[in-house]
Amino acid sequence: MAELRKGPFVLTNTLSRKKEEFVPLDPPNVGFYSCGPTVYSDVHLGNVRTFMSFDILFRWLKHLGYKVRYVRNITDVGHLLGDAADGEDRISKGARAEKLEPMEIVQKYTNGFHDVMRMFNIQPPSIEPTATGHIIEQIEMVKRILANGYAYEANGSVYFDVPAYAKKYAYGELSGRKIDELMANTRGTEGQQEKKDPLDFAIWKKAETEHLMKWPSPWGEGFPGWHLECSVMSTKYLGRTFDIHGGGMDLKFPHHECEIAQSVAADGQVPVRYWIHTNMLTVNGRKMAKSEGNGFTPQELLTGEHKLLERGYSAMTVRFFMLQCHYASTLDFSNAALQAAEKGLDRLMAAMSTLGKLKPATSAEEVTEEAVSALEQRCYDAMNDDLNTPVMIAELFEGVRMINSANDGKLALSEGSIAQLDRLFKLMVFDVLGLLEEQDAKGNDGAMDGLVQEFIRLRNEAKARKDFATGDAIRERLSALGILLKDTKDGTTWERA
Repeated sequence: MAELRKGPFVLTNTLSRKKEEFVPLDPPNVGFYSCGPTVYSDVHLGNVRTFMSFDILFRWLKHLGYKVRYVRNITDVGHLLGDAADGEDRISKGARAEKLEPMEIVQKYTNGFHDVMRMFNIQPPSIEPTATGHIIEQIEMVKRILANGYAYEANGSVYFDVPAYAKKYAYGELSGRKIDELMANTRGTEGQQEKKDPLDFAIWKKAETEHLMKWPSPWGEGFPGWHLECSVMSTKYLGRTFDIHGGGMDLKFPHHECEIAQSVAADGQVPVRYWIHTNMLTVNGRKMAKSEGNGFTPQELLTGEHKLLERGYSAMTVRFFMLQCHYASTLDFSNAALQAAEKGLDRLMAAMSTLGKLKPATSAEEVTEEAVSALEQRCYDAMNDDLNTPVMIAELFEGVRMINSANDGKLALSEGSIAQLDRLFKLMVFDVLGLLEEQDAKGNDGAMDGLVQEFIRLRNEAKARKDFATGDAIRERLSALGILLKDTKDGTTWERA
């Protein structure tokens, strides 16, 4: 395994509520599970942010030399509306609404999910299991929970017995909830008469005659509870205790709390060592939600076809924007913030292009290889500090300053310093941050560059014949359109204003 750079890799563990050094159970192997989408509708931006954050974790662990098995599930059955014991399965409801078979709904939105992941350059997991592909294993876990006395059968359904579990184990530890407070806040709902306690939750649900998705079981035809699938699939592929489990902060309770309880009740082992949770999205300071009218989709963000968007933004602009905020912090969308990210990304990519053309120089104040090594170490320090991508990006812009100053003749970079910067930028920008050189949201960056280069040629011709008025007019017109020209000793470059 590659040697870690000066200092440990630390992660904020939701369970302990503090930063902890990451030490895998079986180095160099790392077991990593994240909750995937429920494929009954189009993927939303909250999913994109969460999976992008775990994409960074996946990339960084691999860069540090770990052999990572990353499991991200597909929920294609069992996710009940409102998570109520008597609710309708989301897949079944979607199938009824669109007059399709449930598996048509699953396939349609799984394909859409994968399209969005590719669009934002989010790497696929090592394994992507489905809930419907693990019905037998889920039934077996229910049997073990029943045999250990932490569940009971009622009218063809099986419920997890939370009070019985709480007598021996901590329930609510991950989310910080207390049993007494949960009891006080419990409201009566339909179907509660089957439960011994309002806090109990279904781990196997009896299917009514009209229910579209159901399987035979020892308790009659039914389907698994939503929480059960993640307990089963994570431990099946990663072992009964594994390293990292991730998800959005909205899943801490009840989903992840129930996962822990099920795994412990079934097998007597705490399943996860490090819990990682991403924070929520807001728009102009308000929570992103359909009810607020501000819940735009990834596609709307790219095309600009939403009342709150002034225009579309490229997938890499959105990725860069998201990575400028720490995964555990609230991320606020606004046109101004997206446009600032767009300019920042352009500056970063332009500097990388400039770096490829720089020639070694010693005529000005020299940037030593030691200085570049110090910059590299600060980038590593940022990533090793709980995946602090905003700080790492800020350090990269210190490198951008070096590159641009060298290009202007204000600093000198040796051949070794140029090679170091080139290696560092390619590693951090492409491999770690997962950014790509791409076309913009309308697919016309290549065409735009060609057009601007043509105006640069016309301006150069005007200057050559001493028609400075025309040359100045071209510069001013491009500036008015948001294109800034920059004259250097090696020619003229451009960037967005």
